[in-house]
Amino acid sequence: MIYVDSSVALAELLAEDRRPGDGFWSQALVSSRLLEYEVWMRVHARKLVRSHGEAARALIGRVALLELMPPVLARALEPFPAPVRTLDALHLASAEFLRQREPTVRLATYDGRQAAAARAMGIALYDLDADAA
Repeated sequence: MIYVDSSVALAELLAEDRRPGDGFWSQALVSSRLLEYEVWMRVHARKLVRSHGEAARALIGRVALLELMPPVLARALEPFPAPVRTLDALHLASAEFLRQREPTVRLATYDGRQAAAARAMGIALYDLDADAA
C-alpha cells in the first residue's frame, strides 16, 4: 500500500516534469481526505476547473481516502522528529496511523522536508524516481 502525498497528486495533475509513471496509479493507493482539499484548492487557485476538473476527479477517485479521525488529529498535535508544516503533520500522522495497521505502507512524496520527517519516524518511502514518467 502506498500513501500518496499531495505533492505527487499535484505533480501528476499539473503534468510537472517530475511525476510518477503510469504504473504508479494502478497500485493500491491511499491518502488523507486532505488530499482532496489540497488538489481542489490548487485547481481553483490556478483557475483550472474547466481544463483540469475531470482529471482532478479521476485522480482523486483512484485513491482511497482516510478520514481525519481523532487518533490521527491527536498524533498531528504531538512533536515530530523533524520540523514539519501543518498539512505535512496531518499527512504524516495519517501515514503513521495506517502503518500501525499495515506495516508495509510506504509514503510517496516529492516534498523533501516531509520525506526527511517520515524517514525519522521509520516510515518507508516509495521510490518515485524508479518508475518516473
